[in-house]
Amino acid sequence: MAPGQDRQEATTVIGSSKLKEVRVEEAVGMVLAHDLTQIVPGEFKGRLFRKGHVVTAEDLPRLKDIGKENLYTIELADTDLHEDDAADRMARALAGERIACGEPAEGKVTLKSTVHGLASVAKEAVQAINRIGDIALATVVDRRVVRPGEALAATRAIPLIVPKTKVEQVERVARDFRAERGAAPVDVRPFRPMKAGLLTTGTEVYSGRIADKFGPAVSAKLAEFGSEVGEQRFAPDDRHTIVKEIHYLRKQGYDMILVSGGMSVDPDDRTPGAISAAGADIVSYGTPMLPGSMLLFGYLGNVPIFGLPGCVMHDPYTSFDVLLSRVLVGDTIGREDIVEMGYGGLHR
Repeated sequence: MAPGQDRQEATTVIGSSKLKEVRVEEAVGMVLAHDLTQIVPGEFKGRLFRKGHVVTAEDLPRLKDIGKENLYTIELADTDLHEDDAADRMARALAGERIACGEPAEGKVTLKSTVHGLASVAKEAVQAINRIGDIALATVVDRRVVRPGEALAATRAIPLIVPKTKVEQVERVARDFRAERGAAPVDVRPFRPMKAGLLTTGTEVYSGRIADKFGPAVSAKLAEFGSEVGEQRFAPDDRHTIVKEIHYLRKQGYDMILVSGGMSVDPDDRTPGAISAAGADIVSYGTPMLPGSMLLFGYLGNVPIFGLPGCVMHDPYTSFDVLLSRVLVGDTIGREDIVEMGYGGLHR
């Protein structure tokens, strides 16, 4: 732009704020009012220029490459928020103590877990926020296993300029939820390291006729959650012996007891009856989930006890994974929790 030449500007009023439009050829020296995105199909989608970038002559071809014929300056009214500020305020209102909020970019802020645990996402709060308009909140499903650095949610401002009242509604939803539930709408419940006593039943394994496959599979599964098998014992298909071994594991003070094998409906499968005879309060024998429909879950006093079906040896995700993760965050499992496993419970 030649010295003394005025930029050709057109002004658009949004609410009480103003957008001033400048042709890209006349924008050298201008400060960008928002992030500019580049999309290369199949290769890249992200921020090409950051909010606050000062446009140079070298930038002009790249701006035209992403379809920018005009750029904008913003005069924000006191009643409005820039997209980045709106997304940032929403994220901070929603985030729990085990959540890290990322840097605002392109009107979006990502909320990531700082621990290994179960996502705690309030569906009703998410829906209430998405009814507001001009803003969006996308999340993972509640009770999903997440690791440190994994995204749970993202807040997004839809327009470049957002009425402040919209963000204040989000903050009010989050504040009310915290007051009612004593928790943030988006957080993570960390896994507690636990030690399990494992009893593997089956005369064919007890006698050494076939190799044990349950021990390695169960140990690997617990290790994924930061827990471990403290001891593994073996018993034949004899109800009295299984009951005796369950009582032994209880006396050792393990945090949970896992009994594997003999969980089908065959007459010589004695494990479900033995768990009951050992004094366990059976929450459910059977789950509406595949694989893992033959799993048994109950409590021996206050100690969770599982009867593990054969699929745990070879299927990567079963009803055991679902209930184990709940136990490891301290949930008490009831009959209704088992019933709910049927919705979305088909995994084969």
